[in-house]
Amino acid sequence: MTIKPGEIAIVGAAETTKLGAIPDMAQIMLHADAALNAMADAGLKPSDIDGVACVGPMMPQQIAHYLGITPRWVDGTGVGGCSFMLHVRHAAAAIHAGYAKTILITHGESGKSRVNATPRPPEPQSLNGQFEAPFGPMGPPTLFPIPVLRYMKKYGVTHEQMAMVAVVQREWAAKNPRAAFKDPITVADVLNSKMIAYPFRLLQCCLVTDGGGALILTSSDRAKDFPTKPCYILGSGESVETTMVSQMEDFTSSRAFRVAGPEAFRMAGIKHSDVDHLMIYDAFAHLPMYGLEDLGFVGRGEAKDFIWEGNTRPGAKLPLNTNGGGLSYTHTGMYGMFALQESVRQVRGTAPAQVPDVTISVAHGVGGMFSASGTVVLSNQRP
Repeated sequence: MTIKPGEIAIVGAAETTKLGAIPDMAQIMLHADAALNAMADAGLKPSDIDGVACVGPMMPQQIAHYLGITPRWVDGTGVGGCSFMLHVRHAAAAIHAGYAKTILITHGESGKSRVNATPRPPEPQSLNGQFEAPFGPMGPPTLFPIPVLRYMKKYGVTHEQMAMVAVVQREWAAKNPRAAFKDPITVADVLNSKMIAYPFRLLQCCLVTDGGGALILTSSDRAKDFPTKPCYILGSGESVETTMVSQMEDFTSSRAFRVAGPEAFRMAGIKHSDVDHLMIYDAFAHLPMYGLEDLGFVGRGEAKDFIWEGNTRPGAKLPLNTNGGGLSYTHTGMYGMFALQESVRQVRGTAPAQVPDVTISVAHGVGGMFSASGTVVLSNQRP
């Protein structure tokens, strides 16, 4: 039996009390802060929760123990920054199957202060440790340029067009009091910022912050019992490709994006023209371009012009990354939770940079360097 669109709803959503530099909180404390805020949002207490999902280094048993939860269902799926999109999909399936009634998904990461944080270098025996790290790349800023340079060459993307992604993100961030950076920037500002790893300059790379977020899901039949406006899950999708960016099937397109996105749209029964609001995980400036193309919002090679012409900026036809994104809002290391939080706010009508009349929002995430993907379609209307 498949899940019908709108059968499961998000009834609690919140981020940590603070975002940015939080050196006095370990990662488990950030998880708990976000979880308690989400429970307060939904009018719940830990004893009301019977399912827990989170991603390493915190394990579900640590979160459950820390919060005093006795779960009947747990999920520790970890595929990088989009793990939370997969948690939403898995939690919806678990509620549908009767494995749990009320599921908590948490995220907490000390990305900036590095309190109890995960070591960053790959293990020497891993695929990445054996076949990529020996050649010099030391992390996302030096691994992502491998596909990006091919993408820019194939489609004639200029540095100015890539810089425009950061400019538009900042326009949205200016409307969000919680955004880390709100001052306007120009294409020239981006191109004159410090070179990190060609072709990425500083303002084309995500922030490094501390923080977290949490979601609470239950069946839509119970959603009326909660004080919040339910966000119905219309569809979801997930996939993985390879942990090694050098081994991607196609440097100009993510195979995981091309599986997760269309699957979510098919399940939701929606067309691209039905989408009022879109979040695409923007760890670096190229990702919204890949997302727009791989999810089918524009044709191959057209994302550069679509963004350059202003179609994703405030007041335009496809509002994209309205919290300011990973480039200007926050990025703890696994940003997918924050994309989901903004989608929830937009369909609830409570976002700082609220888009008028949002009925359907799509949150699309990436894990690692195109190694995984998850997509979730939300709505304030139950089909």
